[in-house]
Amino acid sequence: MSVQWDLEQMRLFVSVAEQRSFSAVAREQRKAQSAVSNAIAMLEADLGVSLFERSSGRQPRLTEAGSVLLEEAREVLRQCERLNGRALSLTRGEEACLRLAQDEAMLFQPVLDSLEALAGRYPLLEVQLSSAAQGDVARKLVERKADLGLLFYHDQIPEALERRVVGSVEMVTVCGVNHPLAKEKYVDCQRLAQFRQLLMSTQTSVYPGSEAASPLVWRADSFYVLAEWLMSGLGWAWLPRHIVQYPTYQQQMVELDSEWTPPALVVELVWRRDEHLGPAARFLAKRFAECLQAID
Repeated sequence: MSVQWDLEQMRLFVSVAEQRSFSAVAREQRKAQSAVSNAIAMLEADLGVSLFERSSGRQPRLTEAGSVLLEEAREVLRQCERLNGRALSLTRGEEACLRLAQDEAMLFQPVLDSLEALAGRYPLLEVQLSSAAQGDVARKLVERKADLGLLFYHDQIPEALERRVVGSVEMVTVCGVNHPLAKEKYVDCQRLAQFRQLLMSTQTSVYPGSEAASPLVWRADSFYVLAEWLMSGLGWAWLPRHIVQYPTYQQQMVELDSEWTPPALVVELVWRRDEHLGPAARFLAKRFAECLQAID
């Protein structure tokens, strides 16, 4: 069966159902009541069902089929509004979709707050968020699988990418609760060097403060891997404070008062040099920087 009905008929159907009056809808639309009734009758003919029970002197009531199809009709109209809104956004140069890649250990709250602000400013924008280890964030940008990246600074980054510092994260020295260092009030460099150090690094780069302070070192490309190693008593490490404060880890780690602590971990926004950031991406970048700085 070919579809003959149009959006005007669908709008009239929803209006009559909500106002329970053909005459009220006719006055509102500045149409003859017969025009409204005929439009609904044609819609019923196209759909092959009766939408309203009509009795002389009574308000039109939805049939069982009409009740079922009412929400479908509303959704059709909502989808039309989305289509018009998306088209208007595109004519203004706004992105239809924004793909954000973030380091898996990125601070949760600033990201959430900035995305909430983005949703309020660009309600029709589609957002795709992916979390990955540090090196994979840059790779997604290089391979054009992401438009904007949030990562922690490291010394090497692909030439095709631009970077901008937006804030920093405090690093602390920690070990597991059952580690020999856990009960010591103060730990100097000599004492730290007696135990295995768990370092964060990728295959292609290292992080600030990731120089070895012990002759025995294990390395991983994920702060969460380091956290699991710490809880297993495999060594001590420098971790971002917000990870140490996660509920899962709070009772499993001890922050050490040590002689040396690495510099803060720098947070950067990264994007491809040859691709222009649209207004939504620029808004998100600005809002994230504000949210990150607000927690310092």
